[in-house]
Amino acid sequence: MISLSPVQSLLACCLVLVIGRVLTTRIGILSRYSIPDPIVGGLLFAVLAYLLSTWGGVSVSMETSIKPTLLLLFFGCIGLTANLKLLAKGGPRLIAFLLALIPFLILQNAVGLGMAWLLDMHPLMGLLGGTITLVGGHGTGAAYATRFADFNNIQDVMALAMTSATLGLVLGGVVGGPVAEWIMRRHKLAGSLDHAANAAHPAPDLAEEAEAPAAGSFIVSLTAAFVCLVVGGYLAMLVEDAPVSLPNFLWCLATGVLIRNAGVRLGLKLDDRATEIIGTISLSLFLGMTMMTLDLSSVARLAGPLALMLAVQTLFCALYAAWVVFRMLKRDYEAAIMSAAFCGFALGATATAIANMQALTRRHGPAPEAFIVVPVTGAFLVDILNVIVLTSLISLPFVGGM
Repeated sequence: MISLSPVQSLLACCLVLVIGRVLTTRIGILSRYSIPDPIVGGLLFAVLAYLLSTWGGVSVSMETSIKPTLLLLFFGCIGLTANLKLLAKGGPRLIAFLLALIPFLILQNAVGLGMAWLLDMHPLMGLLGGTITLVGGHGTGAAYATRFADFNNIQDVMALAMTSATLGLVLGGVVGGPVAEWIMRRHKLAGSLDHAANAAHPAPDLAEEAEAPAAGSFIVSLTAAFVCLVVGGYLAMLVEDAPVSLPNFLWCLATGVLIRNAGVRLGLKLDDRATEIIGTISLSLFLGMTMMTLDLSSVARLAGPLALMLAVQTLFCALYAAWVVFRMLKRDYEAAIMSAAFCGFALGATATAIANMQALTRRHGPAPEAFIVVPVTGAFLVDILNVIVLTSLISLPFVGGM
C-alpha cells in the first residue's frame, strides 16, 4: 500500500490538475464541451489507481483531511466577491431560478420512485437515487441512509448512498458543459470573449494585459477568507442545536458577504481578482481530491440498478436544464451558464456547479449574475426546499410506510 503524506497528496492533486488542464486544452471534445479540469484529471487518476489495485495489488491512500477546509475557503471567497448591488439586479433571475428548481425537486424524486418500481426495489431506494444524494450530496445521503438502515432495515444502504452521491459529482461535472454549449449553439448565444474573437479587429485580452494583483492583495484577501472560516465556524457552532440545521459553508459565505459589502464603508477594499484566484485554487484542489479518491471498485460492485437509475436521472436533468431552466431565465448567455450550473448541483453539488460555470466563462466570457444567483441558491435555499419535499414524500404511505 502506498500512503501519501499531506504534502505528497497536495502535490499529487496539483499534478492531476495540470494534467487535466492539458487534456481539456488539447483534446477537442473536452474543450468543446467545457469539461472542468479537476473532473478530467481526477477521474483519470481514479481509473489508474483502480487498475493498479486490481492488477498490481497495490492501493494508493491519500491524506484528504484538508478537503473540508478547502471547500469552506472557497465559499468564503464567493462571499467576499458578492456585490449585493449585483444581487439586487439579479433578483428577478434568482426568483425564476427557484421557480424552476421547485418542480424539479418533485420530478427528480418521481423519476427515482418510478425507476425503483420498475426495478422492483424499495421505494426509499428511489429517493436515494433522487434528491437525497443527487441534490443533497454526501451529507444528506449519509443522514437519510442511517435513518433508512435503522428504521427500514435496508441492507447496504450507506454504501449505495455514498456511491450515488459520488457518481452524481462526476455526472454533474460531465453533463453541465455540453448542455450549455448545445444551448449556445442552438440559440446563437455568445459571451464577451466570443464577440471579441469574432470582431474584425479582435479586442485585446484584458485579462492578460491587466496588471496582476500584487502580493499584498493576496495576503489581504487570504486573511479575509480565513476570517470567514473562523467566524463562520463559530456561528455554525452557536446554532448547531437549532431546529433547522444549516451547513457550515453557509455561515462562511454569509460572513464573506458581510465583509465585502460592509467593509467598503469602513475603508476596507479587497481585490476581487486576488480573491477569485484563491477561491478557484481552493475549489480545484477540493474537486481534484474528491475525484482522485473515487472508489471505482465500490462503484463496480454496486453497478446495475443504481447505474441505470442514475443514467435516467442524468438524461432527465439535462433535458430539464435545456428546455425548462434556460427558458425561464431570459434565454440569454447568462441563462445558458446557469443551466450548466443547474446540472452541477442538481446531480452533484454547488462546488460542481461553480466548476461548470468557471470552465464555460473561461472560454466564452464573464457571467456576473450567474456567479451571484447560483451560490446563493446552492448554499442553502436548495437544501431547505429539498428537506420540505423529502419530508412530504417520505410521509406518504406507499413510500415510507412500506
